[in-house]
Amino acid sequence: MKRFFYTLKQAFLQVFRNRTMALASIFAIMAMLLILSIAFILVININTAAHSIKNDYDSIEIFLDDKTTKEEAEVIIDDIRTKDGVEDVYYKTKAEALEEFRGRWGENAYLLDTLTENPLPNSVVILIADLEKAEAIAEVAATYDGIEDVKFYKDTVDKLLKATNFIQVAAIIIMAFLIIVSVVVVSNTIKLTVVNRANEINIMKYVGATNWFIRGPFLCEGIIIGIIASAISVGISALIYSKLVEAIGDQVFSLLSIPMVPVDFLVFNFAWIFLALGVSIGACGSIISMRKFLD
Repeated sequence: MKRFFYTLKQAFLQVFRNRTMALASIFAIMAMLLILSIAFILVININTAAHSIKNDYDSIEIFLDDKTTKEEAEVIIDDIRTKDGVEDVYYKTKAEALEEFRGRWGENAYLLDTLTENPLPNSVVILIADLEKAEAIAEVAATYDGIEDVKFYKDTVDKLLKATNFIQVAAIIIMAFLIIVSVVVVSNTIKLTVVNRANEINIMKYVGATNWFIRGPFLCEGIIIGIIASAISVGISALIYSKLVEAIGDQVFSLLSIPMVPVDFLVFNFAWIFLALGVSIGACGSIISMRKFLD
């Protein structure tokens, strides 16, 4: 325990003595983590939106004209049942559609109480057994008489997936570049401390101190820098995201029927991810800076 507290004490002293360069290291790591947080927020919200739409992707909804009777809709249903790739078909009234909207809007469902009449149409919902045949079924569905519109999300899902993949690749490239920059900055910061204490390190080696005993305070110094940068980054990211959600408003996402990832969920994941990255960057910077003196 004495050795642990000695190492920790020396690490804090070194951070304080080299506070200018330590701050530079903290800001470098913070910049990397904040840019990463922006990419992470975009990716996870786009993935959530894509998943939400994918839940409707295994179904095709045929909106019926107001003049189309239920008997005429039943004829359409019976014909669609014979198509290859169809799992099930059922009739949805406009009242059922409105209740479904209320469920999606959650606590904001009270906004629908201002409607004087139900604007939603009756519809026929087709559940797809084979997604590869969904597009062909949608084309057939559009040919029936008494049809107002056919809802099919294939193009939207494809665009969302492409956007998600692009953002993920871009985030990885940017993250890799910033991690390298952060490691170099932290390494140079700690290297200055090592150079200033070169004589002391040599004396410690002559009297029998092991490499890890000497390396310990410098390794802890890098970890401390990483932890500080991570904590600040989590706080800033949480503040920015909460303000963004507040500015846009939950009503907008409810109207679009697309959920937005909760702030608490992002903060919890940011905390673990940022802490792991910050500690890893700080530790790597320390190890690299000490190689010349202790290898």
